[in-house]
Amino acid sequence: MRINSLRLQLLAWVVLPLAGLATINLWTSHGNALATADLVTDRMLLGSARTIAEHVAVTDGVLDAAIPPAAIEMFDTGDRDSVYYHVKAAGGRLLTGYPDLPEASKPPDAEASYRGHRLRLLTFSHAVVGAGADSPITVTVGVTLAGHDAMVKRLWLSAFAQQLALVAIAGVFVLLGLHRGLAPLIRLRDVVRSPGRNELDRVEVPGAQSEIRPLIDALNAYMERVRAQMAAQRRFIANAAHQLRTPLALLSTQASYALRETSADQRQEALVALQASFGKLARLAEQLLTLSRAEPGSRRPRADRIDLTEAARQVLETHAPNAIARKIDLGLEEAGPVPVIGDGTMLREMIVNLVDNALRYSPSGGCVTVRLAIIEGEAVLTVADDGPGIPEDERDHVFERFYRIAGSAEEGSGLGLAIVREVVENAGGRVTLGDGAAGGLVVEVRLPLAAS
Repeated sequence: MRINSLRLQLLAWVVLPLAGLATINLWTSHGNALATADLVTDRMLLGSARTIAEHVAVTDGVLDAAIPPAAIEMFDTGDRDSVYYHVKAAGGRLLTGYPDLPEASKPPDAEASYRGHRLRLLTFSHAVVGAGADSPITVTVGVTLAGHDAMVKRLWLSAFAQQLALVAIAGVFVLLGLHRGLAPLIRLRDVVRSPGRNELDRVEVPGAQSEIRPLIDALNAYMERVRAQMAAQRRFIANAAHQLRTPLALLSTQASYALRETSADQRQEALVALQASFGKLARLAEQLLTLSRAEPGSRRPRADRIDLTEAARQVLETHAPNAIARKIDLGLEEAGPVPVIGDGTMLREMIVNLVDNALRYSPSGGCVTVRLAIIEGEAVLTVADDGPGIPEDERDHVFERFYRIAGSAEEGSGLGLAIVREVVENAGGRVTLGDGAAGGLVVEVRLPLAAS
């Protein structure tokens, strides 16, 4: 089963390895408990054998082995162990005890089976003064393993309880640490889900750790983009409503006028004016949509490789009929491809607006020239015309939306240069206005050159 809780995942990553280490420690603790029980039992066996050996003496020329009660009672630990022993002279003659009790081999093989029981055995050699050829004697003592196994169990259970308590205490402290460490995330969740939070304001979580700070910064950056998109939509709706109100009213008036006229000539004149107004309205709607697409955050950024020379050539071919009708010399000066990276559609719209403005403000018989070059590692596009130009004190304002120079005879929406600036800035470039050598306006656009 997959755990979706971050707290439980972190707890598992801490406690499970700790539990694994505790398990390994318990396994080694069992070995230590067994070694301790073996050592204690062997020491008791040695003490018992030594006590018995010290009570073996020569009495009236006879080697006598008396078993002191203390040598047997030291094994009385409450586990009802049985104790077996024998004492033999040097020649193997049995002095006392169990004749068939095997002698102990060297550790670690100091256990044997006797009368259906497993015994822990120890054989001790002791010299007896005056025993002659019967010295040294050997004393073998064996004890069943009930007390031994009980000692192993008690030692191991004690270690198990300690390890279990250690894991449990560690788990509690980890939970407390996680609760405190994840508190900024909980506060972040509460701030984002707060019922009173209706605006896309920045989120601030005091005390957030450095690992959580990038998440908060990313969330704030995302909300900033959302705010920019919403602001762009609001601006577009407001601009569209403001700019469309007058043309629509004019269309309604012209249509009403055409309906009232009984003269065919006057009705035809009204319909022609109505058709012209429709064309202007369509151009305005097109520019509004272009401006909306050009605003930052309104569409996904694109990184097309565009040849400005080819794009300019296509735009000039489209505007050639209009230039010919007005007897304007529309020319292109270029020395080869000028590649840039950006949104191909918007870059073409930029050129369209520059050429359209130049043609609109140039007088009949004038000249509009589009030049493309690579200068100092930048792509440079210039559009020069023979129009009235723009006064220097107005040049900062003409890039504003819907700004119109006072007294301008040409009709327009005031969106052309605003669109140009949005497109150029989004592509990482800059646009400037200047005076032509023989008058008129020169618009210069500089964009980063695409890497070869």
